[in-house]
Amino acid sequence: MNRDTRRETIAGPAGALACAIDEPLLAAGQALRGVAVLCHPHPLHGGTMDNKVVQTLARAFVALGYRAVRFNVRGVDGSAGVWDEGRGETDDALAVVAAFRDPALPLALAGFSFGSFVAAQAAARLAADGAPAERLALVGPATSRFAMPVVAADTIVIHGETDDVVPLQATLDWARPQVLPVIVLPGVGHFFHGQLPLLKTQLMQAWHR
Repeated sequence: MNRDTRRETIAGPAGALACAIDEPLLAAGQALRGVAVLCHPHPLHGGTMDNKVVQTLARAFVALGYRAVRFNVRGVDGSAGVWDEGRGETDDALAVVAAFRDPALPLALAGFSFGSFVAAQAAARLAADGAPAERLALVGPATSRFAMPVVAADTIVIHGETDDVVPLQATLDWARPQVLPVIVLPGVGHFFHGQLPLLKTQLMQAWHR
């Protein structure tokens, strides 16, 4: 993301997992707010941790005072293993959480597209294990392509009005039974072309609320 991004490799359930860590600039006496683990879009369609939307999520969380941790799921650019239809990829996310989570700090989870499915699944598993994340943020969630779980009431959901990969209607249909608000960005497509600053601003404002 920038010259200060730290690259690390950790042990995952299918072998090595490539990770990238970005730290906030903290003023004297200011403490780290938490750790955010971010999940990237579909690996079979070119999704990696360096996807521009995922990098935008990282910038937003760094600005919020979080350590932002991105990673490549199995089979992607330095990560061992092969595509597992979301199951193993969720295990990968949980391995990253285990490696970077600080028990003294809140944990945030976020994802874009397929990564939203992985983040939501990981959040459900952590909650079931009695170690829930602080909060979840889902951007362009793949609601028409994967069986998205029910999420916490304070989950942030952001979707583009003109998304031609995951129709907005699919996300509204998923959110409606949960009475879950959806932030809709007018005229914005799935990849947020030209609207990444708006995405960052909306995520940060929603997080503060």
